[in-house]
Amino acid sequence: MSTSYPSLAEIRDTARRLQGKILETPVWRWQTGVIEEQLAGGEVWLKLELFQKTGTFKLRGALNCIAALDEAERRRGIVAVSAGNHAIAAAYAARLAGCSARVAMPQHASPARIAACRELGAEVLLMPDVHQAFARGREIERDEARTMLHPYEGPLTAQGTATIGLELMAQIPQLDAVVVPVGGGGLCAGIAAAVKQINPACAVYGVEPYGADALYRSFASGRPEALERVDTVADSLGAPYAMAYSFGVCRRFVDEVVRVGDDEICLAMLHLFRDAKLVAEPAAAVATAALFGPLRERLAGKRVALLVCGSNIDPVRFAELLARGARVRSAGVDAAAHGLSAGSVQ
Repeated sequence: MSTSYPSLAEIRDTARRLQGKILETPVWRWQTGVIEEQLAGGEVWLKLELFQKTGTFKLRGALNCIAALDEAERRRGIVAVSAGNHAIAAAYAARLAGCSARVAMPQHASPARIAACRELGAEVLLMPDVHQAFARGREIERDEARTMLHPYEGPLTAQGTATIGLELMAQIPQLDAVVVPVGGGGLCAGIAAAVKQINPACAVYGVEPYGADALYRSFASGRPEALERVDTVADSLGAPYAMAYSFGVCRRFVDEVVRVGDDEICLAMLHLFRDAKLVAEPAAAVATAALFGPLRERLAGKRVALLVCGSNIDPVRFAELLARGARVRSAGVDAAAHGLSAGSVQ
């Protein structure tokens, strides 16, 4: 298992390389609606990475990886595997670099994400599930000598995602905690490395869905774990396994990984839509779900930042998940009115 991690010098160099190619995304203090009603006393800030070019944080890592290719590697092109967000970022980065891109995606991927990849000039290969998408990507890497732009593994990816943490710590000094969605762990690894090297006292929590909890299981066992099955509404977080580098960096810098259920995620999407007017995809709502769920007591009264990581979702699916969140909320309100515990309706 790798024990290396992005240094602050490397993170700052990466930020300089990416300047002008990415956006410095804003932060917004959440003070209305459910925050005012249920979490008075602390500060909750949203890091709005869903406003990034391509709609998610993934562009930071993809651009940093492509910048490292030599001319021969660019001529051969790149391959990527993704449920959609990384595929879009890889396609965008490849177009900027003038090289071809092939992306393997599970066939259940959002039609909007598939269309975005094709519009950016990538060849899309649809596979039955995420495991077979990764297998196809490795075949292309081997047979065509294309460079694999991995969705979450490796130093270059972590250096890219770490620039979010660098920005955040400059935007909101003296944070008590940062809460980060986890798929494969590349986002959490990079942000945690930046946050902890700037302020070791700031806690970093990773959040996974119960149906895609490879990093949670890896923390429990002490080694990277694989999942037999991925099942969550947060398809962007559906990594089938943890890997050595990102796991090693997370082990070093992340205080804890917690899990949330699909109902909690949909309710969090509803809160973000109602109060912040954000169209957050499910993955982007898991940090909010954790704030109101497993992290609620320990973050009470704290100065907390939640990463809202992306917004690539089609309107029909978004409406379906908001409706599910509204049903969860209604059930919770009804339970409270009858003196039942919140846990009885989850």
